[in-house]
Amino acid sequence: MAPTYTDIRTTGWVGKLPPALLPYALLARLDRPIGSWLLFLPGLWSILLARQAAGPTAWLVLLFFVGSFIMRGAGCVVNDMWDRDMDRKVTRTAGRPLASGALRMREAALFLALLLTLGFAILLQLGPFARWLGVGSLLLVATYPLAKRVTWWPQMMLGITFGFGAPMGYVAATGRMDAAAVVLYAAAIVWILGYDTIYAHQDREDDALVGVKSTARLFAQATRPFLAACYGATLALLGLAGEMAGLGSLYFVGLTLPAALLAYEVVRIEIDDPALCLRLFKLNREVGLAVGLALLFGRI
Repeated sequence: MAPTYTDIRTTGWVGKLPPALLPYALLARLDRPIGSWLLFLPGLWSILLARQAAGPTAWLVLLFFVGSFIMRGAGCVVNDMWDRDMDRKVTRTAGRPLASGALRMREAALFLALLLTLGFAILLQLGPFARWLGVGSLLLVATYPLAKRVTWWPQMMLGITFGFGAPMGYVAATGRMDAAAVVLYAAAIVWILGYDTIYAHQDREDDALVGVKSTARLFAQATRPFLAACYGATLALLGLAGEMAGLGSLYFVGLTLPAALLAYEVVRIEIDDPALCLRLFKLNREVGLAVGLALLFGRI
């Protein structure tokens, strides 16, 4: 039976690609850049938190932005290689290129090698400490897809993986690791834990059938208070990171905007409405950009 609900998009510029390239674009989720944005944002936060000169800061932001699209694509390839059999059984993911047979494993492996080569080229633009952190992050990328098979907290593992740009960006900007960057990393982890729980509600019933664990299944009807706890911790840790970094008072004023957006997600969440869950999940790009704006205010 054809999927009745999917977040795959073959319209827009992706739909204009040659048929031979379309499966690769879908495999890398180029039809849905939201994941690349969400991977980029913790790195943006930490680069701004470091308060370096404008020129080097802008260069690092550009490198992390491009690198996030490349490495998010690589992570999606790894995820789909691990999950291709499971994806066939889940409505939202049954149309993915490996699950549907549009691409073979060998083709996916070659594409992954290309993406990793491009990612390595980006990594070489950073300092030695940041390079080693980048290499270490590959272990997280490779093992994250296994988490949902062994723990009810795969969203926490995603937070550790997707939030890794926070320590890496700070090290790239300063050449060292400070306590404020560690606290910022913790803020990114609990933020991601919250928004990925929203995302996981799209698959909650299918996941139960195939035995996939998630915080969406774990908390179910208690998702709203869990989400409030995650987002409350996010804001508290963001505030603490700003205090430790010596940011100005405008930073804390600026945090009211992401706080309002996060509160909106908590109030609006309806776990049995997958389309709404997807919209609320996507809203976190604006949340992350709002945090970045607050960090810019804090530099004044």
